[in-house]
Amino acid sequence: MASGLPDWSNLSLAEQVAQMIVVRASGHLFDHQIEYPVWEPPAAVIQHWLQDWVVGGVILLGGTAAEIGLRTQQLQSWAKYPLLICADIEEGVGQRFAGATWFPPPMAIGEVAQRDLDLALQQAEAMGAATAQEALAIGINWVLAPVVDVNNNPQNPVINIRAWSDKPEIVSQLTTAFIHGAQQHPVLTAAKHFPGHGDTATDSHLDLPVIEHDRMRLNQVELQPFQQAIANQVDAVMTAHLRLPVLDPDRPATLSKPILTGLLRQEMGFEGLIVTDALVMGAITDRYGANEAAVLAVEAGADVLMMPVDPIGAIQAICAAVESGRISQAQITTSLERIGRAKQKVCGLPVAGDSSHAWEAVMAPPIQLEQMAQPETLATVRNILAASLRLHCPKTGNLDRPTQPPLRNLILLDDALNCTFLHRQAPAIVMPSKVGYTLQVIDSTTPPIDWDAMERSTTLLQLFIRGNPFRSSATLIQRAEQWLDFLLNTKQLQAVVIYGSPYAAEQLTAHLPAEIPYAFSYGQLPAAQAVALEALLQGMDSAIESAKEFTD
Repeated sequence: MASGLPDWSNLSLAEQVAQMIVVRASGHLFDHQIEYPVWEPPAAVIQHWLQDWVVGGVILLGGTAAEIGLRTQQLQSWAKYPLLICADIEEGVGQRFAGATWFPPPMAIGEVAQRDLDLALQQAEAMGAATAQEALAIGINWVLAPVVDVNNNPQNPVINIRAWSDKPEIVSQLTTAFIHGAQQHPVLTAAKHFPGHGDTATDSHLDLPVIEHDRMRLNQVELQPFQQAIANQVDAVMTAHLRLPVLDPDRPATLSKPILTGLLRQEMGFEGLIVTDALVMGAITDRYGANEAAVLAVEAGADVLMMPVDPIGAIQAICAAVESGRISQAQITTSLERIGRAKQKVCGLPVAGDSSHAWEAVMAPPIQLEQMAQPETLATVRNILAASLRLHCPKTGNLDRPTQPPLRNLILLDDALNCTFLHRQAPAIVMPSKVGYTLQVIDSTTPPIDWDAMERSTTLLQLFIRGNPFRSSATLIQRAEQWLDFLLNTKQLQAVVIYGSPYAAEQLTAHLPAEIPYAFSYGQLPAAQAVALEALLQGMDSAIESAKEFTD
């Protein structure tokens, strides 16, 4: 084995297999703060998995950036070998962990690319660099990004604005820029979701999508960005839970040897880590069973199993498959070599001594909270938001024109209780209130509206709609259409702001009268709200300055 890598041979088979497992943990420090108990076990269980079973990685969700810094150090202190610690931070570290930088969705930069490709490439590279820098500063060493799916299906409920674009050439270029930015720091990256999840209308968290494209189409569209990511040394490729009959008529990509070993490993020449998407997702568990799915994934060629339903059961099932000859020991050894190289990159070389004992002495890096939300990074966020904003303000029809009271700020969103972007100081609430608007918030829990009893008010309508994993946004769009019809028919609609999906925005604004101002932002974060509202209030010249109040 290469110098500096651990000698996995002194581990038992179960411990070797455990190095291939990534388990989910809450980012919060205390058990009573756990938000998703079905997926996030208590600390004692996590500690048992890391210490006694030698599980190799953890994926985190929830908590602040400061909490994550302490949490990652705690997790590393429990582990026999340095851990791969990852997070789905496709929109920057602040997307998941409060206090860090929250970027607009990648498709916002894709919008910029259509008008100014050079600027978009600079923004994508800056996003990759800042995401990697902030992740490392709090102990995350594996960035589960970029999404390199080509989102060419407007009905896609799970990829949507997480993708850069619906054009493979733009996806390829922005993917390359993001990876180059991240490579300025010793973190792992992951291109996802192979071999392409963009042209689906089914959420793989719930069911198994099927893509019927032929191989020529896959080569021209879906596979092109992955090939570019591989050419630019992406560290990992994450699988998609979907079925492509032209490549494998029987099994989804995550469990398909023709796709993972035949196509990705042998034909496309990828030598890094193949990691599954979360194995708890319904597209897999509902069809194959928790432990058998884990065995099938390894058999197909996966090196790392993300979030198996039963981590210990998965380890035992894979061990049984090795002992029976179904999976070779050589395959496990090869995966461990890849994992070892990845850990060497992000955890540093061992201290003096040989093999495993040296790796046991590797210390977690210190927390560096001063790296969070640097002024230059926040300026990049504001510039992306401003450059990607769609604004329609006919004549002098901004919101500073005279209006008839009473004034209503009507906000429609999916789930107000679990909303991270609409707190009491959010611009969508504060900015209209400063000029006399009364707030009304409606979400999926709001009882049906009695339209006849509705008070008449000059209304600013703000709609937060984007593709939502685990639940469709179709019902929310339908409610938005009902409100638009009601407000237009009763002549109450003053202006509309839509945050999130451009596909929803195009559908909802298609029938707006020309005199109604509207703005669309890909972002839902507070800075996006400030840019959009200020542009409606005063025009684009002051929008970026207004956003500074909510990012600095």
